[in-house]
Amino acid sequence: MAHEAERAALSAYLEEKSLKHTKQRDVILDAFLDARGHATSEELYQLVREVNPNIGYTTVYRTMKLLVDAGIAQERHFDDGIARYEIEHQHHDHLVCLKCGKIVEFESPLIEATQEQIAADYKFVLKRHRHELYGYCSHCVES
Repeated sequence: MAHEAERAALSAYLEEKSLKHTKQRDVILDAFLDARGHATSEELYQLVREVNPNIGYTTVYRTMKLLVDAGIAQERHFDDGIARYEIEHQHHDHLVCLKCGKIVEFESPLIEATQEQIAADYKFVLKRHRHELYGYCSHCVES
């Protein structure tokens, strides 16, 4: 069964919070997990409508907030002020195109090691960070 671990995590969270487990929430969860990348509430709403046109935008928005609270999704805000959601997984950083909005995930052991060293140099206990680089993707530079 697709997304079995995420469904189990959602079920456990809903039970813990005494909330109902609905088919609508399952449809939204599946749309989010199938979307991959950094989906907005509006993009998810359009995907959900293809499966069940009776699910409203507010239900999608609230369910995404619930998925964030459950630790299944992570809400991200880039320079455009639009909330985007991604699957909660290993740490990574982002390249964000200022023209087309393309978002590229990347990992760099060198950057991670440098950040740790800088924190140590300043006797700073690092708990978390976000690293976002803004510029223009190769397609936008060429056009």
